[in-house]
Amino acid sequence: MKRTLKFGLLASCILSLVSAFAQRDVPFSGPYPTAPTGLEGILLGEGPWIYPTAEGMDIKVSIVARLEYPMALEFLPDGKLLTVTRRGEIYLIEDGTMQLEPVMGGPPSVFAGESGAGGTSHGYLDLIKHPDFANNQLLYLTFTKPKAEGRNNLAIGRARWNGSALENFEEIFDLEPGMSGAGRIAFGQDGKLYVTTTGGDPQSLASIGGKVLRLNDDGSVPIDNPFVNTPGARGEIYSYGHRGALGLAVHPETGAIFQNENGPNGGDEINLIKPGVNYGWPVVSLGRTYPGPWQTNDRPTHDIFEPPLVYWMPAIAVSGMLFYTGDALPAWKGDILVGALRTGEIPGTGHFERIMINRDYEEVRRESLITDLHQRVRDVEMGPDEFIYLATEQRDGAILRVEPAN
Repeated sequence: MKRTLKFGLLASCILSLVSAFAQRDVPFSGPYPTAPTGLEGILLGEGPWIYPTAEGMDIKVSIVARLEYPMALEFLPDGKLLTVTRRGEIYLIEDGTMQLEPVMGGPPSVFAGESGAGGTSHGYLDLIKHPDFANNQLLYLTFTKPKAEGRNNLAIGRARWNGSALENFEEIFDLEPGMSGAGRIAFGQDGKLYVTTTGGDPQSLASIGGKVLRLNDDGSVPIDNPFVNTPGARGEIYSYGHRGALGLAVHPETGAIFQNENGPNGGDEINLIKPGVNYGWPVVSLGRTYPGPWQTNDRPTHDIFEPPLVYWMPAIAVSGMLFYTGDALPAWKGDILVGALRTGEIPGTGHFERIMINRDYEEVRRESLITDLHQRVRDVEMGPDEFIYLATEQRDGAILRVEPAN
């Protein structure tokens, strides 16, 4: 009888422990897990901040300017810096001072609420100069174009820079309806304009969503694109099978095109983009869906698809990307620098990362930086001083400069 009683008490204790340590049900807001807010809204201090780094090189991070929702940075040959925002504005920074009034001459666009919420990659998204800018003064802009009945989609335009404003803005490419979200652009060493898109059907060559596009500088289709003679295919497509691509960079020596894209809950990638190649989304991914299971029904595999060069699990919401080529920060020369909007689905965990790669583009090591500042790093650029400049895309956003500490 006593043995039976003791066994019953033991079983009851075990059940209590199991109940106490059972995993929680996760609340959802639409398709996304409801994010914790404990690290969200931490304001950026005054700085500067000094950090040791893994390569034995101390860095100083300081504030160049403060503004709401900066999305992208572009340095001009005279050293002036232009930044675009999600509110559809362009600001000019000269000699460390930002002009109070936005630059005139840009197109209308769509603003979509606070950073970090689903579907808030809108407004002015990216800005780059033409390879022959010294002669033609052309700037290229991706933006969310408002359409009738509250609809919108991504568009690309260009305008002439007169030293203080945009002139003669013209739209050169209007994506199909529903194609909104992030749109990074970069000119390759071949003089062609490369564009990232999201949405649509990434596996369908009849849709330009989930692709890297390749265009002439006037928005027309190059005759040597991989699918230009494929029946039913969009001639603009250069590669396909991509998710939300927030970073695009050209290797300064080889001219190779590199793209990064966000997975769902994990599976962020850096890809070497090759013409006509399928990168697998949504058929394969090295990430999990937001509820938890793997994105694919089976274990992740890239047997018939191009695998990534670098990937993240958990996700960091990888964004702007740069190959660092300067001498001011010599321990980072040749490395990839990427922005991060948040880590592990937790707001307030943005930062930037440095990935060392070898001559075969294989990862050697990586490092997370400025994590204590809690900033959503949307873009990463090298200035003419060879320092690193970061755009932090949030309401109390800023342009940050990274330079040697001594």
